[in-house]
Amino acid sequence: MSEEILDHRGRPRIAVTGMGIKCPAGTDVDTVWSTMRAGKSMAAPIDLFDASLLDVRFACQVPDFDPVDYFGPKEVRRQDRVTHLGFAAAADAIENAGEFMTDPERVAVVAATGVGGLTTLEENCHVFYERGPSRVSPFFVPMMMPNATAGVISMRYGFTGPAFCVSTACAAGTNAIGEGVRLLRDGSSDVVIAGGTEAFTAVTVAAFARMGALSKRNDDPTAASRPFDIDRDGFVIAEGSAFLVLESMERALARGATIHGEIAGYGRNSDAYHITAPSPGGAGAARCMQLALDDAGIGPEDIGHVNAHGTSTPLNDAAEAEALHKVFGDTPPPVTAPKGVLGHMIGGAGAAEAVISLLILRDEVLPPTANLTTIGDDIGLDVVHGAERSINAKPAISNSFGFGGHNASLVLRRVG
Repeated sequence: MSEEILDHRGRPRIAVTGMGIKCPAGTDVDTVWSTMRAGKSMAAPIDLFDASLLDVRFACQVPDFDPVDYFGPKEVRRQDRVTHLGFAAAADAIENAGEFMTDPERVAVVAATGVGGLTTLEENCHVFYERGPSRVSPFFVPMMMPNATAGVISMRYGFTGPAFCVSTACAAGTNAIGEGVRLLRDGSSDVVIAGGTEAFTAVTVAAFARMGALSKRNDDPTAASRPFDIDRDGFVIAEGSAFLVLESMERALARGATIHGEIAGYGRNSDAYHITAPSPGGAGAARCMQLALDDAGIGPEDIGHVNAHGTSTPLNDAAEAEALHKVFGDTPPPVTAPKGVLGHMIGGAGAAEAVISLLILRDEVLPPTANLTTIGDDIGLDVVHGAERSINAKPAISNSFGFGGHNASLVLRRVG
């Protein structure tokens, strides 16, 4: 094996050869990228269900998505929306990757979600209490279990390698990709389908609102998600999914695949501090980023931009800013935060933002952070806003930090 296919530790370099996404900015990669570059917030009044009794009545929903395009009508009724979105994004990524067939036992699926089939859970709870236990769906368990998406992907394609779920709240999508990288590096698999998916319900929105985590801008939802802004007041919940196809650089080059980029480094750790609040000063997040840099064999000075977790909550944005200063010093590289456009897709967020980071590297353009007008006094970062900005193709770092103290970071690199 030559140096071109090995990393600094002599491990296989990991290529991204397929991308698929179903998110509030669109249901294909090109549409999503166009929306991101326009900096257009996708928050709007909820129409997936009756939200009239909720304190927060808006969210970011996936537009123009019909699961029948991926499932038959009968099968649609036997899958939760979280699986509809997840499978569709994975199917698009697999199609985008081209002919990668290998021994099915050598293909792994790592599908993340924050919770799983909440729509199914909520609907069947209503049925149980209103109509009795005999009316609960016999498909309830396989529809609501968090690992359903991984199972459906593997069954539909006949992939008999490892198929499992990562559930680390808002860090889950990034963790799924990182754990896929580890499967390839240790030789357990030849190809990994990795990503995350999430759907929300009325109870989900009510619960996050009761926590005080959501923006309450019912009168102006498009302005609600404003990462790092001085007037940020909470995140906007979102649904959506994104998946990548990962394989070794050697394999991708040998089959002439289109290579969208490289996952060069992965870090993950835990704050071990609080179930919802970040560790003081962003200490855990800073250590996580440094782990990812060390894994990639580069230093902070080699990073060209940061894809921030940037939820638009006062506490988390400030903690992430402190973490970035710990890692990068007084002048961190330019920062962008896709959640201004997309809202927060929870378990799908990190995977969607990995796709966006790869597109940034491809086109050497940083999209503006939506709704950011005045950077908060507690931030002190160069957050791109107002208009897109040209950058060089230096590596990027993408962050995801979740309830439970879960932290995950990826270093992504352009290839070619």
